Amino acid sequence: MAVPYRLKTLTLLAALLLPAIAQAHAILEESTPPAGASVKAGPLDLRLRYNSRIDQGRSRLTLIRPDHAKDTIPIDADGPPDILSAHLTLTPGAYIVRWQVLAVDGHITRGDVPITVTAP
Repeated sequence: MAVPYRLKTLTLLAALLLPAIAQAHAILEESTPPAGASVKAGPLDLRLRYNSRIDQGRSRLTLIRPDHAKDTIPIDADGPPDILSAHLTLTPGAYIVRWQVLAVDGHITRGDVPITVTAP
């Protein structure tokens, strides 16, 4: 059975556009501490590295505390274009770092990095 010309065209167009669409979103490639990590209470350097440049001024980090309270995490202003970094001081408990980044092409992506803070 012959495949209609329109279907062939749509399939080819989708195959050509999918790599561009996939690269359009900023994807978290690495976090310090890593998701699911246990760290000691006290000062913590947070670092999130993405696969593309991000608009740091329009991106945000939120800390969800063990009691479910939410705090905005100030992002360090002088970081590389693909990294968000911040400094926190945490007490023992289960936390979530919620991130939302705006890629320079205008696409927003979101995610969570759960961490457990243990007694020093």
